[in-house]
Amino acid sequence: MRRMGRGDLTVHGFRSSFSDWCAERTAFPSEVREMALAHTVADKVEAAYRRGDLIEKRRALAEAWAKFCDTPAAGPAKSYQSARQR
Repeated sequence: MRRMGRGDLTVHGFRSSFSDWCAERTAFPSEVREMALAHTVADKVEAAYRRGDLIEKRRALAEAWAKFCDTPAAGPAKSYQSARQR
């Protein structure tokens, strides 16, 4: 991020933003989001039965995220702090 001139951003924050966006603004299943974030399945039984990699669904999710990130915001971003003060 620093080499891109974005020292104000963190990888963790970027991943968190992706997760929030995916849950709140898309219809992609949570399993696709979790696999895109490379999270492991905590439930051992579910992990034993999940054999696929969902690559095509993850590719579609990545393309939607890229489009979202590349689209300029409609207006000035409101910070959490300024929204709370209202």
